[in-house]
Amino acid sequence: MISLLETLLEIEGFEVKKIEDYDTAVMDVKAASPDVVLMDVHLREADGLEILREMRMDSGLSSVKVIMSSGMDYSSKSMKAGANDFIMKPYMPDELIDKINYLTGRGA
Repeated sequence: MISLLETLLEIEGFEVKKIEDYDTAVMDVKAASPDVVLMDVHLREADGLEILREMRMDSGLSSVKVIMSSGMDYSSKSMKAGANDFIMKPYMPDELIDKINYLTGRGA
């Protein structure tokens, strides 16, 4: 799924950086300085909501746009943790692109 998302986003003109080491995720996001982070609520060995909370406590990441994703409705919990948006799986590629464009101002 990650490879498909990476290909889709690159076709749309986005530069993609995958972060798979959850122990250093906050530092890696800070180093990458992304416009948008797409993160799943349920990660293999970590809690995406906890990583999001850690990001929001870091002054250098407080303004980074974050879209959380899950197959279950975690929209309320995601927003309380500091997400800018939530997308429920499965979703259509256009829905994700629209959300990213909206958050980055690219679609305006």
